[in-house]
Amino acid sequence: MAEAHQAVAFQFTVTPEGVDFQLSREVLKQIYLSGVRSWKKRLIRIKNGILRGVYPGSPTSWLVVVMTTVGSSYYNVDVSMGLVYYIQRWLPEGRPYRTPYTRTLLSMAVFSTGVWVMGIFFFRQTLKLLLSYHGWMFEMHGQTSHLTRVWAVCVRLLSGQRPMLYSFQTSLPKLPVPSVPATVHRYLESVEHLLDDEQYYRMETLAKEFEEKTAPRLQKYLVLKSWWATNYVSDWWEEYVYLRGRNPLMVNSNYYVMDLVLVKNTDVQAARLGNAVHAMITYRRKLDREEIKPVMALGLVPMCSYQMERMFNTTRIPGKATDMLQHLPDSRHVAVYHKGRFFKLWLYEGSRLLKPRDLEMQFQRILDDPSPPQPGEERLAALTAGGRVEWAQARQAFFSSGKNKAALDAIERAAFFVALDEESHHYDPEDEASLSLYGKALLHGNCYNRWFDKSFTLISFKNGQLGLNTEHAWADAPIIGHLWEFVLGTDSFHLGYTETGHCLGKPNPVLPPPQRLQWDIPEQCQAVIESSYQVAKALADDVELYCFQFLPFGKGLIKKCRTSPDAFVQIALQLAHFRDKGKFCLTYEASMTRMFREGRTETVRSCTRESTAFVQAMVQGRHPNEDLQRLFRKAAEKHQNMYRLAMTGAGIDRHLFCLYVVSKYLGVESPFLAEVLSEPWRLSTSQIAQFQIRMFDPNKYPKHLGAGGGFGPVADDGYGVSYMIAGENTIFFHVSSKFSSSETNAQRFGNQIRQALLDIANLFQVPKADG
Repeated sequence: MAEAHQAVAFQFTVTPEGVDFQLSREVLKQIYLSGVRSWKKRLIRIKNGILRGVYPGSPTSWLVVVMTTVGSSYYNVDVSMGLVYYIQRWLPEGRPYRTPYTRTLLSMAVFSTGVWVMGIFFFRQTLKLLLSYHGWMFEMHGQTSHLTRVWAVCVRLLSGQRPMLYSFQTSLPKLPVPSVPATVHRYLESVEHLLDDEQYYRMETLAKEFEEKTAPRLQKYLVLKSWWATNYVSDWWEEYVYLRGRNPLMVNSNYYVMDLVLVKNTDVQAARLGNAVHAMITYRRKLDREEIKPVMALGLVPMCSYQMERMFNTTRIPGKATDMLQHLPDSRHVAVYHKGRFFKLWLYEGSRLLKPRDLEMQFQRILDDPSPPQPGEERLAALTAGGRVEWAQARQAFFSSGKNKAALDAIERAAFFVALDEESHHYDPEDEASLSLYGKALLHGNCYNRWFDKSFTLISFKNGQLGLNTEHAWADAPIIGHLWEFVLGTDSFHLGYTETGHCLGKPNPVLPPPQRLQWDIPEQCQAVIESSYQVAKALADDVELYCFQFLPFGKGLIKKCRTSPDAFVQIALQLAHFRDKGKFCLTYEASMTRMFREGRTETVRSCTRESTAFVQAMVQGRHPNEDLQRLFRKAAEKHQNMYRLAMTGAGIDRHLFCLYVVSKYLGVESPFLAEVLSEPWRLSTSQIAQFQIRMFDPNKYPKHLGAGGGFGPVADDGYGVSYMIAGENTIFFHVSSKFSSSETNAQRFGNQIRQALLDIANLFQVPKADG
């Protein structure tokens, strides 16, 4: 009852003497502090908007231009070439401009501002033009041309001194639309070695017919969209690939991220959460204030940062035909799940962010809470793990009013979701299965202890180990990786723990405890929850996940082979897959297009003619090492070139996807596009980004390594493989498949990957590290 009274700012009663008001000073104080915090955020956003809007200019540069103009007039030098006098003539007559001196100063200020604005526009357009040059990507390492060196100097000069997170957004070039002939040619090249002569002739005929008859009309509309929209791919990719998908998000779309696996800061679950949540909200504050530095390729070329805007306070809302992303400007609480109960935990006391020790106390209160789940509450989150249509219908029928709506709003409007698990997971190098079990727990849990619709769920195990389960529609993996690196670095090197494993400082015991969410879930809704749970459980039980650490070597040895680490691993995957299945298949590798404004990803078709030639020569076993090395280098060069083309907007699949969308809007049937878009990716791969933020020196702290993360298989009879080349001496792999397929076995494929890596390294006879 005390909390209920505190929730009301004032009460009144009618007496014979009149109306008696009873004001609650504490609540009014909190309202005042909340308003102050809100206005501070608005003012900061206004200030950042102005600074971002004039970048690479600044108020200081404006003042310099004004002082130069005014100073030159004292020496009878008219730098304006008569424009100041012209402006002065057009100033309105009136009291503020009565004296000639005032009119002259104001005219100089107007002229200087115009010059300053024109200079900013010129610098931005010049920088955009410079950033459209990608020749530097195609030059051999150590063989930089004079043109690229001049380009690098110009980019550095125009990039300014202290850019904010979004300073470069308007200077980034738009993603170019490739020509249809170029895309069709690259597509046919990518499948020629995967088809027999009859199949290839048929596909070539369809492609030529498409290129000559259907494509020109579709391309015109796509070019028109590229002129009008910021990015011709991203909005359609988000809508049609993610939001319109009706299958469960769990396993099919969401992915997971692992904690540091070779070091442990504390075994206290609540303490680890206290530091991690505090670090996350600190990151969010830096994000809101744009204090995070933009990610720069080679420390020079800015990457697009727009995906970071929806990292927090974002939820995917289910719909019958399509979902939508709900993003709020702010949220002051997190939603927490523990032992079948949902809680609302406030992150602030007034306008002050709770300290890690206070957050630890609040999480411990939830862990100690003995109350049982309400009817239907325990497996409620299974609705987010099942089919999207069923969840949309249940949401509309049972959660659109009353206490259910209020409780659901508390979850969907939270900064993010926190899951407190009762089991323990960690990586034990002596027990290889431990990493796979840890990955399975992060990928799907028990199917009802993750809220799969939230932008991300922070998962905490009983022994203090952490992890993330991330919804995919709002952003790609490097974005959440940026946050996670900040959290792990802040936790390990800035916040710290006491000797007993608790957060530093003293808790504030008068803080109100976390609020238990209240539900009224009828039996009909409980039946829907159970149905969604059964669907999710069948999906989770069918996933085989094999995670392992490859110890013989890492990036260090691969560099000695004078090849790209990514190309090395991708060619090893082709060798492993051929040995596993006895055939080649379409292979998907994700690359990023963030050098363009609002760019997301492009596909690298890494099963090339050159890589298959190398694999076949390896399997035959009759070729000398010199020939195999030559074939390998040829395959690696081809892969690197494909990757660079994808990054620079000359990929295959996003262009064909957008042409397909246009054809559907126009009601045009294209057998070529229909066939291309229906081809299965039986090997889907992704490299995990690392060290985006230099929170610590990896050479000084070599054991502070995360194990990366993973995802479910894209095809029912295929493999999903993610890998992180973790430093100089190790690589982490996450291999997924389905038990229901007789063709796949994740552990068998993982062992083939191990052997393929060793066999390729042996070609170069480079000594490996002790395993």
